[in-house]
Amino acid sequence: MSDKTDATQADPGFSDADYIGADPSLLLVDDDGPFLRRLARAMEARGFVVDIAESVAEGIAKAKGTPPKYAVIDLRLGDGSGLDVIAAIRQRRDDTRIIMLTGYGNIATAVNAVKLGAVDYLAKPADADDIFAALTQKPGEKAELPENPMSADRVRWEHIQRVYEMCERNVSETARRLNMHRRTLQRILAKRAPK
Repeated sequence: MSDKTDATQADPGFSDADYIGADPSLLLVDDDGPFLRRLARAMEARGFVVDIAESVAEGIAKAKGTPPKYAVIDLRLGDGSGLDVIAAIRQRRDDTRIIMLTGYGNIATAVNAVKLGAVDYLAKPADADDIFAALTQKPGEKAELPENPMSADRVRWEHIQRVYEMCERNVSETARRLNMHRRTLQRILAKRAPK
């Protein structure tokens, strides 16, 4: 449980809304409908005014219409990359606190998300408490370090993902740069990250 949650329990006069601030608008973008609706209910219970989108196109449209103060965006959506939604938000509003959420966590996309303006990167399954803590984290606060370092397989996978992102997600160019067969690369990219 986060320090923020402990603080709200310790002081009954202090609520989640005190962490959120004057603008509670939150955009959630994820193509997993049941997860999206559960998360929306949990964030509304914490004081956010939630808007949801289930695709890149819908997320971009909502970001351009009314850019939110907070956003939680899935990296891989059915119609493209959540990084495009981050870019759309940043074109309209530069103070949005954006969290990139994904089941395909890797260093390269985390770096890209941060370069585009995300403030944190959480791997699924992340619960509402983790997401709330990341959204309301103050500048200078540090996340806890992981207990276990990456395995050699994970380091290799991260390198492949970094090159893939450098090649703007072009499989053929990535395979050429890694001196790897294209089909082998496609199989690696389709799998989840190793532990």
